[in-house]
Amino acid sequence: MAISNLLFKPFPTLHEPKLTIQTNRLYDYHSNKLALWCNFRCKNSIRTDNSTTPRNKQPSLFKDQDYKVSWQEELKRAYPFEISDEEYLQELVDKRCVENVRMLIVDSVQHAKAGHGGMALGMAEVAYFLYRHAMRYNSRNPKWFNRDRFVLSAGHGSLLHYVCLHLAGFQSVQIEDLKRLCKLGSRTPGHPENGVTEGIEVTTGPLGQGVANAVGLALAEAHLAARFNKPDIAIVDHRTYCIMGDGCSMEGISNEAASLAAHWKLHKLTLIYDDNHNTIDGSTDLAVSEDISARFEALGWNTILVDNTQGNIQAFKSALISAHSESEKPTFIRVKTRIGKLSKKEGTSKAHHGTFDEDDVKHMKQKVKWGDREPFHVIPMVYREMQAQTDLGGRLEQEWNSKLYYYQSKYPEEAAEFKLLLADGMLPGWESALPKWSMSDPVDATRGYSGKCLNALAKVLPGLIGGSADLASSNQAYLHDLGDFKQPDSPWGRNIRYGVREHAMAGISNGLALHGGGLIPFAATFLVFSDYMKNSIRLSALSRAGVIYIMTHDSIGLGEDGPTHQPVEHLAGLRAVPHLLLFRPADGNETAGAYKVAVENRDVPSLIALSRQKVATNVEGTSADAVEKGGYIVSDNSEELPEIILIGTGSELCLCEASANVLRNEGRRVRVVSLVCWRLFDRQPRDYKELVLPSNVSKRVSVEAGSPLGWKEYVGDEGVVIGIDDFGASGPYSEVFKKYGFTEENVTNAAKSLLAK
Repeated sequence: MAISNLLFKPFPTLHEPKLTIQTNRLYDYHSNKLALWCNFRCKNSIRTDNSTTPRNKQPSLFKDQDYKVSWQEELKRAYPFEISDEEYLQELVDKRCVENVRMLIVDSVQHAKAGHGGMALGMAEVAYFLYRHAMRYNSRNPKWFNRDRFVLSAGHGSLLHYVCLHLAGFQSVQIEDLKRLCKLGSRTPGHPENGVTEGIEVTTGPLGQGVANAVGLALAEAHLAARFNKPDIAIVDHRTYCIMGDGCSMEGISNEAASLAAHWKLHKLTLIYDDNHNTIDGSTDLAVSEDISARFEALGWNTILVDNTQGNIQAFKSALISAHSESEKPTFIRVKTRIGKLSKKEGTSKAHHGTFDEDDVKHMKQKVKWGDREPFHVIPMVYREMQAQTDLGGRLEQEWNSKLYYYQSKYPEEAAEFKLLLADGMLPGWESALPKWSMSDPVDATRGYSGKCLNALAKVLPGLIGGSADLASSNQAYLHDLGDFKQPDSPWGRNIRYGVREHAMAGISNGLALHGGGLIPFAATFLVFSDYMKNSIRLSALSRAGVIYIMTHDSIGLGEDGPTHQPVEHLAGLRAVPHLLLFRPADGNETAGAYKVAVENRDVPSLIALSRQKVATNVEGTSADAVEKGGYIVSDNSEELPEIILIGTGSELCLCEASANVLRNEGRRVRVVSLVCWRLFDRQPRDYKELVLPSNVSKRVSVEAGSPLGWKEYVGDEGVVIGIDDFGASGPYSEVFKKYGFTEENVTNAAKSLLAK
């Protein structure tokens, strides 16, 4: 099906503009707010309402006298001095809103008797300002494509995020949800989870991961903007904001990701560093003495220092204006804060987590003139104040839809591809592009088959994008003729050069997958280096991020590089990650089948483990279609039940088939089973599993050049597991295989021993 047949249907409530539209961000320096404007240069402006308000500038809420008077009365309660003008009034309104945010944080922690209130109290001004004045979003449609993205890398401060989502009108967080902080089954878990709370872009918690995720989100925006924006109209134009903490700055993944962000010139990325000088053990002086701003400057970031210890919102606003005016570098805003602001524990590591004593709560309420208000009180005007940003987001979304209509009429083919990506990025029948192999085709390593599959898919999957950690040629993970992502030269390129940064590669891939732009990221390296990536791979599964991990050199079969590079325990460890689909294909057809399942499962990560060495043969009986079952019968000479079952994965399936042929020639009934993906096989109906591995056939042998851990579940108590419980050795792969018993002769002898019992 041609992409050109997938054109947008007309938007029934909007009208086609007649001339060019150009969107720019301008800032109103004459008000106290960071206003968002769109300047449309066309004969008839696109209108989505009948108001006379300048385009996208928020009308002053103080024109409503009742609203203004209500605020004046509230402010007199807290600040006993005269309010001279509306600009000053807005400053005080913002200040009072922040105080309400802090009181909700305290109430939530006290009610739950759990949670991390320290960072949330310290960064209240920053988060409030982002949601009230800076970010473009529509809480009535949280998945609007062109929204700004926000990531809380310091995920322990999730309560601050929940409070902002609630006040901003996201239905996913109600007052009752704040009361259920950290409770089983609540929508306000201890760390942000994108699959639990709408409005959370990515799952964070392990420190530094969110920084890499944010780089991935910003990379997705830059890539899609380069592919689809035109000189006269931009349909991809949003920013990414990320809050990180002291712990994030110490984790290596943040430095890896920050290095790439600067190298890629992701200027729409703003990283906000909560510099409160505390970690759980105490002051950061215990472990850090470097100048973190200087480090980011050396990496190539625009760096800004803001002292927010006294709640200076205006300084942060100025920093954001500077960040938005930067056209080449990402921006690092170092915000000096006081952890546990208002509390007696303020400024100490004791404020990091835990409840506050009753005297402390009373003391905090007195500081902000909160009086005897009930817990979880929200000043009614705060909701309306925050609604202004949602209303703006709604108008921006309507105007974006109008631009999309115009874009479709002028650029129909690009519009069709863009629509395809926003759907799921897959043309009907895309899987037919996958190669097929016959017994007569030349044999290859499964990494070679993988490279052919990847490039075949790139022609029919416009969202396929990814790269390797400096091993593209070795992993055979490069999309030919599709260019490298590189700004400003070729940001449309679909190959990403990560350098030797495996951990950041995985974290960035999660951001690419969760961006919502239809991108299908792949990340490649040697299987042994999955150790560097493990936490991000785990978060792929927890976040429902459909990253495809391509892991070559999957066993001692890589040979000469020796035990430092030969994975042994890795398959067992990765198979233990919930939801992760781990495939170990035996030949070209199983490799194609693995890719088919991996691409189809957009909310589940997949890992394809591939050989460096050539497989012995294209195994007769393997099937791309059968891979989706996880395990299946490759060959069987039995009329009814076999005497013995040989089970293999990857390059060792050839050994099982060769041994089976020897035994069959001796008159034995032998079945060979490929267990290419344990998790998929385990999910099959009991009848199917019984068909493949009959329970009354107890003589079984498994063959896999990795840890034996887990194989007993499939071979049973009487079965034999041929695996490795040591680190491997350096030498030609055939000799290493022989040393550890991965030969046709050894498999046959093990089978005969079982049959003799």
